[in-house]
Amino acid sequence: MAQCIPQLRTIMTEQLTHSQDLIARRKAAVPNGVGMFNHATATKASGAIIIDADGRELIDFAGGIGVVNAGHCPPPVVKAIQEQAEKFLHVSFNVASYEPYIALCEKLNTLLPHGGPTKTLLVSTGAEAVENAIKIARQATKRSGVLCFTDAFHGRTMMAMTLTSKVGYKPDCGPFAPEVYRTQYPNFFHHGNGRSEAEFAQAELQRLEDLSHNLVDPKSLACVIIELVQGEGGFNVAPKAYVEGLRTWCDKHGILLIFDEIQAGFGRTGAWSAFSHFGVTPDLSTWAKSLGSGLPIAAVMGKAAIMDKAGPSSIGGTYIGSPVSCAAALATLKYMEEIDINAKGRHVGEVIRNRFEKMKAKHDSIGDVRGLGAMMAMEFNVKRDPSKPDAETCTKLMNACAARDLVVITAGTDKNVIRVLSPLVISDELLNKGLDIMEEELERICG
Repeated sequence: MAQCIPQLRTIMTEQLTHSQDLIARRKAAVPNGVGMFNHATATKASGAIIIDADGRELIDFAGGIGVVNAGHCPPPVVKAIQEQAEKFLHVSFNVASYEPYIALCEKLNTLLPHGGPTKTLLVSTGAEAVENAIKIARQATKRSGVLCFTDAFHGRTMMAMTLTSKVGYKPDCGPFAPEVYRTQYPNFFHHGNGRSEAEFAQAELQRLEDLSHNLVDPKSLACVIIELVQGEGGFNVAPKAYVEGLRTWCDKHGILLIFDEIQAGFGRTGAWSAFSHFGVTPDLSTWAKSLGSGLPIAAVMGKAAIMDKAGPSSIGGTYIGSPVSCAAALATLKYMEEIDINAKGRHVGEVIRNRFEKMKAKHDSIGDVRGLGAMMAMEFNVKRDPSKPDAETCTKLMNACAARDLVVITAGTDKNVIRVLSPLVISDELLNKGLDIMEEELERICG
């Protein structure tokens, strides 16, 4: 019998598709804790298309979770990576300064000024950027408290995971970082309760005043960190009046305001930053994802006087801005400017919003359509009741789209939000083909 087992394994392997075999190998070799949102595979990608292990073309509405705004493998970026790789791969910026790092910081400081002289720290990941932003804020203010929000996602390292709201992302991972406080995100769809947006924003600002009596003394807070458009939380958009009031409240109490732009930046909202839509400038901000077209690079940006409050060697790390990643980021930003990535973001967002609104009008399982620019989502609820999330319909739609070679992913604390993070270079033909699939499958599921 034992001699038959290898032969049986061989027969079973031969019956699997290449994609199925790859997923089986993944399950055997990779810990279960590594998220697998769907069973897509990849061997090659270009523009808004992924080629899977069986040679099928998949329409990409996930964009590597918002990483490839400029598309998969933009030729100028690939060339820049190749050229830098031939020069040197690593020396560590702490040991030897190099042009790509400095040039990228100069470019970002010019592109995204923070109300005056601006400085930038480069690191490798969004979570690392958040960790360093909190350290800078604490050193600058000599305070320890941090205020964050419900439904927030800021990463999976210790401080970032503490700031992240969803309990399901951090089972048995405590104890968490101390002196972190959480208040309600100004989610109009969930908490508006029939009020106008202006009335709602005013009530939420009053909540900030109230928390000083029952949560934390504002004079002990170093910073507030907020996503102007929540990513993993479900593309919830903060009301402009609330953001303006939050800026005033922070100034009143000497609190630094940090905007997490990691998923929202670089054309996704139809502008370089989400904060440009709000007319409010942060003290510090965090960036990653589409900055490097897929290579690991992130940034903490801020007012120069605040950034310089960090003590020697208290921020950074060995891989603070890989030269290859810096070259990729510089080429990405140049390419984005050449193709007017922000205009593409506005156009893609308008197409998606119009189609989502059409679907909402036909199906009462869609409670809300929301977003900013091309950061668009629709939330599924039972009879549009915000208090009754419908994760089942949402999951069915995601899986049905996957069966038709459309890669989409969910979001939201209750996993009841479908979001679109397609490359912004996607053609109208391909974008509408993907939306057609989504609309047809939703009709089948809900019809």
